[in-house]
Amino acid sequence: MSLPNEMPPEGQPAAGRAPQHHRDTRQAILRGFTNRCPKCGKGHMMRGYLQIVDRCENCGEPLGSYPAADGPAFFTITNIMLLLIPMIAATWVWFRLSPFVMLVVLSALTSVMTLILLRYVKGAFVGYLWAKDEQDPGA
Repeated sequence: MSLPNEMPPEGQPAAGRAPQHHRDTRQAILRGFTNRCPKCGKGHMMRGYLQIVDRCENCGEPLGSYPAADGPAFFTITNIMLLLIPMIAATWVWFRLSPFVMLVVLSALTSVMTLILLRYVKGAFVGYLWAKDEQDPGA
Protein backbone atom coordinates (compact mmCIF):
# COMPACT_ATOMS: atom_id res chain seq x y z
CA MET A 1 0.00 0.00 0.00
CA SER A 2 1.37 3.38 -0.96
CA LEU A 3 1.09 6.61 0.97
CA PRO A 4 -1.04 9.41 -0.57
CA ASN A 5 1.94 11.75 -1.10
CA GLU A 6 4.06 9.10 -2.78
CA MET A 7 4.86 9.55 -6.45
CA PRO A 8 3.44 6.86 -8.76
CA PRO A 9 5.92 4.52 -10.46
CA GLU A 10 7.49 5.99 -13.56
CA GLY A 11 5.38 5.63 -16.67
CA GLN A 12 2.11 5.42 -14.74
CA PRO A 13 -0.26 8.37 -14.36
CA ALA A 14 -1.07 9.84 -10.96
CA ALA A 15 -4.37 8.74 -9.45
CA GLY A 16 -7.30 10.55 -11.03
CA ARG A 17 -5.36 11.84 -14.04
CA ALA A 18 -5.39 10.49 -17.56
CA PRO A 19 -2.05 9.43 -19.05
CA GLN A 20 -0.29 12.30 -20.75
CA HIS A 21 0.85 12.03 -24.34
CA HIS A 22 4.28 13.40 -25.17
CA ARG A 23 4.12 16.99 -26.37
CA ASP A 24 7.17 18.50 -28.05
CA THR A 25 7.89 21.71 -26.12
CA ARG A 26 10.18 23.28 -28.72
CA GLN A 27 7.73 22.68 -31.56
CA ALA A 28 4.81 23.99 -29.47
CA ILE A 29 6.70 27.18 -28.61
CA LEU A 30 7.69 27.78 -32.24
CA ARG A 31 4.14 27.18 -33.45
CA GLY A 32 2.79 29.51 -30.78
CA PHE A 33 5.38 32.15 -31.71
CA THR A 34 4.03 32.11 -35.27
CA ASN A 35 0.36 32.33 -34.10
CA ARG A 36 -0.41 28.71 -34.95
CA CYS A 37 -2.08 26.02 -32.88
CA PRO A 38 0.61 24.20 -30.87
CA LYS A 39 -1.06 20.85 -31.53
CA CYS A 40 -1.70 20.84 -35.29
CA GLY A 41 0.27 23.88 -36.48
CA LYS A 42 -2.50 24.88 -38.90
CA GLY A 43 -5.21 26.78 -37.03
CA HIS A 44 -4.74 30.34 -35.75
CA MET A 45 -4.10 30.73 -32.04
CA MET A 46 -5.17 34.36 -31.68
CA ARG A 47 -8.12 36.40 -32.76
CA GLY A 48 -7.41 40.11 -33.01
CA TYR A 49 -4.27 41.40 -31.36
CA LEU A 50 -3.94 39.30 -28.16
CA GLN A 51 -7.15 37.32 -27.62
CA ILE A 52 -6.62 33.55 -27.55
CA VAL A 53 -9.31 31.62 -29.42
CA ASP A 54 -11.44 29.20 -27.39
CA ARG A 55 -10.75 26.24 -29.71
CA CYS A 56 -8.48 25.64 -32.68
CA GLU A 57 -10.43 26.02 -35.92
CA ASN A 58 -8.60 23.04 -37.42
CA CYS A 59 -8.22 20.38 -34.72
CA GLY A 60 -10.56 21.62 -31.98
CA GLU A 61 -7.86 21.81 -29.26
CA PRO A 62 -9.18 23.94 -26.33
CA LEU A 63 -6.56 26.70 -26.42
CA GLY A 64 -8.66 29.06 -24.30
CA SER A 65 -8.03 26.94 -21.22
CA TYR A 66 -4.30 27.79 -21.09
CA PRO A 67 -4.07 31.02 -19.05
CA ALA A 68 -1.13 33.18 -20.03
CA ALA A 69 -1.99 35.84 -17.37
CA ASP A 70 0.93 38.25 -16.78
CA GLY A 71 3.74 35.95 -17.96
CA PRO A 72 4.02 37.31 -21.52
CA ALA A 73 4.02 40.92 -20.29
CA PHE A 74 6.77 40.15 -17.77
CA PHE A 75 9.02 38.45 -20.33
CA THR A 76 8.38 41.15 -22.93
CA ILE A 77 9.21 43.99 -20.54
CA THR A 78 12.32 42.17 -19.32
CA ASN A 79 13.62 41.66 -22.87
CA ILE A 80 12.83 45.23 -23.93
CA MET A 81 14.60 46.62 -20.87
CA LEU A 82 17.67 44.53 -21.65
CA LEU A 83 17.64 46.05 -25.15
CA LEU A 84 16.99 49.56 -23.83
CA ILE A 85 20.29 49.82 -21.95
CA PRO A 86 22.52 49.55 -25.05
CA MET A 87 20.05 51.70 -27.04
CA ILE A 88 20.43 54.53 -24.51
CA ALA A 89 24.22 54.27 -24.64
CA ALA A 90 24.34 54.14 -28.45
CA THR A 91 21.94 57.06 -28.82
CA TRP A 92 23.93 59.16 -26.38
CA VAL A 93 27.32 58.36 -27.94
CA TRP A 94 26.41 58.51 -31.64
CA PHE A 95 23.80 61.23 -31.83
CA ARG A 96 24.40 63.41 -28.75
CA LEU A 97 20.71 64.25 -28.47
CA SER A 98 19.40 66.45 -25.70
CA PRO A 99 18.00 64.43 -22.79
CA PHE A 100 14.42 65.48 -23.60
CA VAL A 101 14.66 64.49 -27.29
CA MET A 102 16.33 61.23 -26.32
CA LEU A 103 13.52 60.52 -23.82
CA VAL A 104 10.83 61.11 -26.46
CA VAL A 105 12.58 59.09 -29.17
CA LEU A 106 13.45 56.13 -26.94
CA SER A 107 9.98 56.13 -25.33
CA ALA A 108 8.33 55.91 -28.74
CA LEU A 109 10.77 53.24 -29.93
CA THR A 110 10.35 51.21 -26.74
CA SER A 111 6.55 51.39 -26.98
CA VAL A 112 6.52 50.21 -30.59
CA MET A 113 8.98 47.39 -29.91
CA THR A 114 6.95 46.25 -26.88
CA LEU A 115 3.68 46.15 -28.84
CA ILE A 116 5.30 44.17 -31.65
CA LEU A 117 7.07 41.67 -29.38
CA LEU A 118 4.16 41.10 -26.97
CA ARG A 119 2.04 39.17 -29.48
CA TYR A 120 4.89 36.79 -30.35
CA VAL A 121 5.82 36.23 -26.70
CA LYS A 122 2.21 35.52 -25.74
CA GLY A 123 1.88 32.95 -28.52
CA ALA A 124 5.10 31.23 -27.45
CA PHE A 125 4.00 31.34 -23.82
CA VAL A 126 0.66 29.69 -24.56
CA GLY A 127 2.51 27.11 -26.70
CA TYR A 128 4.72 26.31 -23.71
CA LEU A 129 1.70 26.03 -21.41
CA TRP A 130 0.07 23.67 -23.91
CA ALA A 131 3.21 21.51 -24.12
CA LYS A 132 3.35 21.17 -20.32
CA ASP A 133 -0.45 20.76 -20.09
CA GLU A 134 -0.81 23.62 -17.61
CA GLN A 135 -4.53 24.24 -17.96
CA ASP A 136 -6.62 26.59 -15.88
CA PRO A 137 -8.31 24.38 -13.27
CA GLY A 138 -11.47 26.46 -13.51
CA ALA A 139 -11.72 26.17 -17.29
